[in-house]
Amino acid sequence: GLMGMVEIVPLTIFGLYGGVLADHVDRKKMIWATEFATMVATVALLVNALQEKPNVIWLFVITAIFAALSGLKRPSQDAILPRLVSHEDLPAASALMSVRWQVAGIIGPSIGGVIIAHFGASAGYLTNTVMLILSLSLLWGVSAVPPLTQRTAPSLESLMEGIRYAIGRKDLLGTYIVDLAAMFLAMPMSLFPFWADEIGAPWALGLFYSSITIGAALVTLMSGWMLNYPHHGKAIVIGALGWGFAIMAAGLTDSLPLIIACLIIAGAFDQVSALFRGFIWNQSIPDELRGRLAGIEMLSYLLGPLGGQARAGGMAALSSLRTAVVGGGLMGMVEIVPLTIFGLYGGVLADHVDRKKMIWA
Repeated sequence: GLMGMVEIVPLTIFGLYGGVLADHVDRKKMIWATEFATMVATVALLVNALQEKPNVIWLFVITAIFAALSGLKRPSQDAILPRLVSHEDLPAASALMSVRWQVAGIIGPSIGGVIIAHFGASAGYLTNTVMLILSLSLLWGVSAVPPLTQRTAPSLESLMEGIRYAIGRKDLLGTYIVDLAAMFLAMPMSLFPFWADEIGAPWALGLFYSSITIGAALVTLMSGWMLNYPHHGKAIVIGALGWGFAIMAAGLTDSLPLIIACLIIAGAFDQVSALFRGFIWNQSIPDELRGRLAGIEMLSYLLGPLGGQARAGGMAALSSLRTAVVGGGLMGMVEIVPLTIFGLYGGVLADHVDRKKMIWA
């Protein structure tokens, strides 16, 4: 919980600033520089782990640095995709990127857990350092992605320009609000260790953590039908409602198989919403604003889960674990219902997509 709190402020500040930088500098260089800094921070963790008495405070400091670097890098990383593939291929490319995230989310922690269990934390940090060196070498071969137009120096006014654009696009603003509400009100991940213990299955904690990711990965692998589905707004709302309902259902049973099944379904619905949000973002936001909007997007899908974990823990402490899970899922569904008007913005979205197609051409 403390680690999550340490991350929030750097993510917020540097996420917004990273979005501004992504529209003013070469995005490839920005990604490479922050990845290199991440490698240096990982080496610092390795050195700390090799000490006879590792400094716990140093873990919090490096965690804050990681959050700041993630905030600087992620907007450029998200905004670079529309410059590397054609407009028509963006939905398929977005789905492929999601597969990459889901596979990494399943395989990475699994391999890391095995390495740490058998060889210790220092071996885990060393492995991560080697992987980052490999990442840097691969990034070196990516083409330069400079701004399409000459930009002024990054400034607060530049950030405000992006915020005004987001507020002026009700369809776009809806994607941020739907995701933020669903994650803040229904994310149960901080309760997983206690949940597994409460049903007498502490050995199944890994299943709890991987279930949502598995559901997301399954949907991504079967996402071909989404490429031609025109009702993006409705799909996002349905995905958010399904997420809340599945979380609520998981909290109503003590059966481990049913809980895991519900969490897999929750992950699947959340991924439906995530993929269609990505389609909207990539296909309709002008490139000159893409970095700043990516910074805002990042805050919506990172701060929501972080806040949701705090919400779940506090609610469970004041009532019970079941109340926190069931109540969170129910609140998520109730909160999403007024936002279903977002599904009516198809015409507005189509105008922005057509305009970006013309610019691309």
